[in-house]
Amino acid sequence: MKKAIIGRKVGMTQIFDEKGNVIPVTVIEAGPCNVVQVKTVETDGYDAVQLGFGTVKENKVNKPEKGHFTKVKVTPTKHLREFRLADVSNVKVGDEIKADVFSAGELVDIQGITKGKGFQGVIKRHGQSRGPMGHGSMYHRRPGSMGACSTPSRVFKGKKLPGHMGTNTVTIQNLKVVRVDLDKNVILVKGSVPGNKGVILKIKDAVKASV
Repeated sequence: MKKAIIGRKVGMTQIFDEKGNVIPVTVIEAGPCNVVQVKTVETDGYDAVQLGFGTVKENKVNKPEKGHFTKVKVTPTKHLREFRLADVSNVKVGDEIKADVFSAGELVDIQGITKGKGFQGVIKRHGQSRGPMGHGSMYHRRPGSMGACSTPSRVFKGKKLPGHMGTNTVTIQNLKVVRVDLDKNVILVKGSVPGNKGVILKIKDAVKASV
């Protein structure tokens, strides 16, 4: 990975290209991000940068975080994310990274937390089929057989059952950057990205870029 930035999902819309084709895009507020910490192989065993994104009141920052920001003389930020980079020699603490770190036509990987669905049954959670809806069937949306009786007297591991759904960390790979608006710190990406409006995203150059 060579470059990365933190963003916030604004929502989805559509734009038109030069040929008049409709392109569904996700609008992402990308940066500006401050470099809060630079990690190297000599000091930490690996190369990485820690970026800060979003404004926050100083009284909302706890003492350890406040000391972390004060030590490097960087304004406190609401969100901190770390990215492993191939080379950090050109990055310094206090540098500002903006949306123009990416350009139109590039492929990126975007990581976010999916929408929470709460407690769901097996039909919605695992895509199972329902039973007959006649009143006499007595079997409509239940999970199915739990297994044999006395042997093995337990439910086998991996049985698909109702439970909590959503709020998973998911990465969508090879999304194409359609447009970059530096004045508004906005990146338009073709397609959808994980999460609800307002979710914090990690945007990185694609590791499996296919041209």
